[in-house]
Amino acid sequence: MRQIESYSEADTFAVGKELGCQALAGQVYCLEGDLGVGKTVFTQGFASGLGITEAVNSPTFTILQEYQGGRMPFYHFDVYRIVEIEEMEEIGYMDYFYGDGVCLIEWAGIIEEILPAKRIRIRIEKNLEKGFDYRMILIVE
Repeated sequence: MRQIESYSEADTFAVGKELGCQALAGQVYCLEGDLGVGKTVFTQGFASGLGITEAVNSPTFTILQEYQGGRMPFYHFDVYRIVEIEEMEEIGYMDYFYGDGVCLIEWAGIIEEILPAKRIRIRIEKNLEKGFDYRMILIVE
């Protein structure tokens, strides 16, 4: 497990960008953390590391955003509003999880039962005692 301290949005973006630069086709990244910890900023950095130049925002109401402009397809899931796992089946999640691009799934714990065994888990946590902008980013491969 890697532990990385972030003291600003720029730090969180940079950690995401570093992982995006290292990402390989077929990998699935599972991103967890409370509301407001910086999951979207991390994801924007990740996309930047993949070479994606278009704006990346949380796809909360669409479950999935696809980006094709980088060095490989990027599939950004936000499953916060998933109620039934069948919703994932309806969008053909297996084609994305086992496809030619890289997946990043926000709130991945909600769909734990369908996640691939081989995945990279990322958790972003606040610690207000260390400052309002402080984050601990935990990466388990």
